[in-house]
Amino acid sequence: MTVLNYGFITDGMNEIERDTKRLIDFLVAIICIIIFSPLFVICYFTIKREDNGPVIFKQERIGRFGRPFYIYKFRSMKVNAEKNGPQLANNKNDKRMTKIGKFLRHHHLDELPQLWNVIKGDMSFVGPRPERKFYIDKIMEKDSRYSYLYQIRPGVTSYATLTNGYTGNIEKMLKRLELDLFYLEHRSWMLDIKILGMTFLKIVFGKKF
Repeated sequence: MTVLNYGFITDGMNEIERDTKRLIDFLVAIICIIIFSPLFVICYFTIKREDNGPVIFKQERIGRFGRPFYIYKFRSMKVNAEKNGPQLANNKNDKRMTKIGKFLRHHHLDELPQLWNVIKGDMSFVGPRPERKFYIDKIMEKDSRYSYLYQIRPGVTSYATLTNGYTGNIEKMLKRLELDLFYLEHRSWMLDIKILGMTFLKIVFGKKF
């Protein structure tokens, strides 16, 4: 497997903290899969009932050390939604989305299968959101510092997502990069707990991010 060359900046966590974070991620993800198993079943049947298409959507993203991995989600779009090439989703008026998909996206239930990515070690609960190589290349043309993010595992939720919202264009992706780099340099257990708490509250109160 090819590993991309990348630079380093100071990580806010030391080696012990990083190892402990990984262990906690693994254990919590297993517990969450058990707790939310009834929700997994409900999502499965509602997606299958709408158009009888595949329930799980997987897409290649770039993760730690610049290595590609498959991210898993509950499918929220019509089958072959990207037959014309990569497109950024428009959560408000995207005609490619299914009816149940809009509901799943609004309540972030489409992200539940990423618990498996956390268990596998592809992702962490908190970290920069993983991006496709197609868009990474576009970002790198303007700011090569994106490669610094290869130091850490991407996250199910992130500081940048909460503060910058959905990234529907390259300009917002560049702003997200600035926030992700800030997170990398300042991350700590307390910051992760704060991000998880904010994510939980936004989901509970139905706020978009």
